[in-house]
This record gives sequence, structure tokens and C-alpha cells, in this order.
Amino acid sequence: MKLEHDFHMAIGEAEDNYANNSRLQRKALLKTKPVLDKAVRQVCMALHPRAMIVADLGFSVDANTLLFVSDVINTVADAQHHDELRCHPMELQFFLNDLSGNDFNQVFKSVKQFTKSIAASHPKGVALPPFYISGLPGSYYTRLFPCQSVHLFHSSYCLHWRSQMIKDMDEKMSDINGGNIYIAKSMPPSVVKMFQDQFQKDMSLFLKLRHQELVPGGQMLLTFLGRKKEGVLDGDLSHLCALLAEALQALVTEGLVEREKLESFNLPLYGPSIDEVKAVIALNKLFGIDHIQLFESNWDPYDDMENDGMCSSPQHGVNVAKSIRAVFEPLLASHFGECILDELFQRYARNVERHLAEDNTKYSVIVLLLNRKV
Repeated sequence: MKLEHDFHMAIGEAEDNYANNSRLQRKALLKTKPVLDKAVRQVCMALHPRAMIVADLGFSVDANTLLFVSDVINTVADAQHHDELRCHPMELQFFLNDLSGNDFNQVFKSVKQFTKSIAASHPKGVALPPFYISGLPGSYYTRLFPCQSVHLFHSSYCLHWRSQMIKDMDEKMSDINGGNIYIAKSMPPSVVKMFQDQFQKDMSLFLKLRHQELVPGGQMLLTFLGRKKEGVLDGDLSHLCALLAEALQALVTEGLVEREKLESFNLPLYGPSIDEVKAVIALNKLFGIDHIQLFESNWDPYDDMENDGMCSSPQHGVNVAKSIRAVFEPLLASHFGECILDELFQRYARNVERHLAEDNTKYSVIVLLLNRKV
């Protein structure tokens, strides 16, 4: 499996595609809007660029991308209207980045209508800054821009993904994986450490690359899945992935999936704790932390209740399964084949329903605003 080719959100017109199942990601954008507003205004007032270069890394293929673009445009327009910039008018250049396997055209087809909509919905007397939107295929674990050319980086629900599968597990996977597809309590400590080491390596590389590309004083807003507890085995992603592994193991038992296929598969994920994130930032000495927080979000993207009560409705399981399928489907289809997916996620939905009836587990989401040190 090659992540550069196989890793992309589920696309097309089907009910299970990412565009129809990205409400969870949209909620995160709405939650972090005040932090984004702070970052944009900081760039405007401190750097006074004639053209602000903004890059959205891992933007995917849904309306959430244009929600982010809209938020930046509106913040700049408001700042200019209230003379907060105290300088010349500003233009905006947006670069939307993702792996080449994503359908860039799906977003570009909606840009014309987006331009009309944002102009129509804007308050009279408040001028919109000129803006331009371009696509940029490539991995954010590589260089993407010239040195010191970007004023604001943004990435939402992306940095929990690793740059590659855990390589050292490939050769003797069947001896150590035990049917798991992510970190589990039954894994040897040496295997768990492979996940941790890959996170530290990837995060350090990401920070180094973005430091080269940001202008001095530039801002970077990152939102990604993490974990609330320090113990690496107590992560929320572990529960989520264990239920999917359980569904896969059932298919193995029934002869619908080859055991070797399951034993050779692991999800390229890692949900760090806040202290782990801080440690990598401190070690690299490239960025200062302007803001860091952790908030929780229900597994079911349509469950807006903030209490910790149990969720016993079958619909919760279905909703979670759809949101996970929209993200994991291309990886699973590439490794196991498409023919098992419907059955797999029906079982997964039942597993999730059972779990939420006993424990209302939530996602832990880390929000990080960094400034580039000179």
C-alpha cells in the first residue's frame, strides 16, 4: 500500500463519501474559529503584507475548505473596515494542499458559486479583499513552498495521520500484531514505541519544513486528534480502532478476510497527548506557542449533547460508522478489497452502538497556534 496514492477521503457521489460525512470536521472548524481570527489579525497587524499567502494543508474535498477560506476573508475584511490594519488594502492568495489522490476539481467547481455567495452575504459598505484560490498537490511531510513565502498555515484534522505505515512492523507483522490495527493493550511495548517514534519523527519534520516556508512572525493553526490522558494505551483512538479491528477479526473467523491480510495491516495514525506535542515543539526550538487547548467531541457527529450520559440509540453507531468509513475506506479497500466494506461497517456500527451504550467515549482534539521564531 502506498499512502501517497491510496490515502484520500472517500470521493464520488455515493452516500458514504467524505463530503456527506464530514460534519465532525466542520464542528472543529466552528470551534476553532476564534483562534483562527486571532491568527489572521496577528498576521495583518504585525506583518502588513500586501498579499497574504495562506495555505490549508490536507484540505480534503468538501465544503469545510471553503468555510475556512470564508472565515479568513471575512476576518480580513472586518479588520480593514475598522481600520485595524492601518495600511494599504490587502489581497489574499489561498493554496489548498492535499495528496494527489484527492479530487481537487470537486472543490474548484464550487469556487465560482462560493465567490458569488460570499459577495452576496457580505454586509453592505464592507469591501471584500481580492482573493485567489489555487490547488497544490503533495504531502505536507515534504517541502511545498519557497523559503519564507507563507504568512499563515492552517491544518485541521490531519496531523494525527503519519507519513507512512510503521515500517519495522512489516517484516514480522504476524508475530506481533495480534489482529490489532492500532495501538492496543495487547501489543508489546516495543511495538507501541514504534508508533510513538513515528509521531515524533513526523512532527519534527513537519515543524522544520513549515519553519522554512513561513515568514518570520508567521502563524500556524493546527487542529488534530490527540488523547486526554498521558498513558499511550488509554487513547480514544485506541477504543475507536479496536472496535473496527473486532469487526475485521469476525470476518477472518468467518473466512471472509484472510488472516494474513489482517495481520499485515496497521493504520498510520497516532493521537498524542498535549505534553507529547509540547515536548516535540520544545525540542525543535523553532516555534513559540501562542495558544494550546484540548476539547472533546462526541464520536457521533450528529450528537451535540455535551453531557457524559450513555448513548444507546442504534443511529449513533450508524452515524459513527459512516463518518469513519468516509475517512478509512480508501485505505481499507486498497488492502482488503472493496467487496467486504458494506459488511465490515455494518458490523462496526453494531460494535460502536454496544460500546457507546456502556461508555460515552469522545474524541480528544488538540488545538495549537504557533508563531515562527525569527
